[in-house]
Amino acid sequence: MLNALEVFTTVIVGLMVGVEFSVAFVMNRIFSALPEDSGLLARAHGGRMLGALMPFWYIGSLVLAAVWAVAAWDEPGSGLVVIAAALLILSVLMSVILLVPINNRSKTWTPETRPADWKDQQDRWDRYHYVRVAVIIGAFTLLATALA
Repeated sequence: MLNALEVFTTVIVGLMVGVEFSVAFVMNRIFSALPEDSGLLARAHGGRMLGALMPFWYIGSLVLAAVWAVAAWDEPGSGLVVIAAALLILSVLMSVILLVPINNRSKTWTPETRPADWKDQQDRWDRYHYVRVAVIIGAFTLLATALA
């Protein structure tokens, strides 16, 4: 049963990393290259879609890692799982404190309603997101290493 939890947790976190990596290094670059205000509208739509899904994915990943850490407390590699869970806590805190406030504003923007500093806010969100992606890649790497 523990092995199934380990594999499931690693897959769930790995998929989350893939989605967030894609947002950072593929989707946002595509959106930025779209003509006129299409990129703004695409990012707003993406913010609504992923903004509804990602809280469950982040919290779920954290809960799975925490359950794994408790269940395997005396097993080899449990320290890696604890550190991974700590990184997932950091990613949730970063999300709530830094990224969600910007996302909540930007997901309602249209070409007519965007604020004067909309581009600066998008750039700030991107910078925070790059750091968050690095944090969850670290968590995933530790979970994969603990699984091995």
